[in-house]
Amino acid sequence: SFALLVYVSAWLKCHEPAAFCCALLNSQPMGFYSPSQLVRDARDHRVEVRAVDVTVSAVDCTLEAGADERPALRLGLRMVRSLSAAGAMRIVAARAAQPFATLQQLAEAAALDRGDLEALAAAGACASLLGNRHHAFWQVAGTEKPLPLAPVVEDAALPLLPRPTEGEDLVADYRSVGLTLGRHPLALLWPQFGTRGRAVTSASELAQLAHGTRVRVAGIVVTRQKPSTASGVTFVTLEDHTGNVNLIVWKKVGEAQRR
Repeated sequence: SFALLVYVSAWLKCHEPAAFCCALLNSQPMGFYSPSQLVRDARDHRVEVRAVDVTVSAVDCTLEAGADERPALRLGLRMVRSLSAAGAMRIVAARAAQPFATLQQLAEAAALDRGDLEALAAAGACASLLGNRHHAFWQVAGTEKPLPLAPVVEDAALPLLPRPTEGEDLVADYRSVGLTLGRHPLALLWPQFGTRGRAVTSASELAQLAHGTRVRVAGIVVTRQKPSTASGVTFVTLEDHTGNVNLIVWKKVGEAQRR
């Protein structure tokens, strides 16, 4: 029965990678791989992944028409950290009645509180309404609840706020969604790693080196396991902009370098 599950999963991942990734994201939290790893692998297999967007995203991740008759994966509102489940459902219900044109309309129609609005702004989910995150946060600060004798007056003028840098957007993506659709963080940092005589080897370059070669590697820690059956060995997976590096940290090394 396990072999059948493996076969079916492998077939789906091979022939329907967008649907396979979509289903895994909608089943989180589960399994061995994080959403960022799942999305990265899907993109490596030519799946177009689209960002969370309050004007089109459902609560769950969904499939949309993509290029070359292949489906695209749209990230759902469930991916936005700190967004309440009730708020996400109200967004979808309100949008079905009338599309949103402004953040104020979104806030009123979906009855969103300041916390939900800030979560959406942090995730870049309001980009189609407002552009960048800085404008979104500015608008969130100015949203008000309408009062019977004092209706809200929407001011369309936005201040000349600087756009977030690529690094700022990247950090915000990881903090608010758990992944980024921009460049990998190591791609931004890589130029700083190459010093004469101490160059860092990328994941894609490891397979080309001879056995026993001493190397230096760098990456984001995406997996850290210390099974009780491994005699104190810790297994670590690092992710850089070219792939994954699997590390075996022996017990003595782990104890000496714990900090």
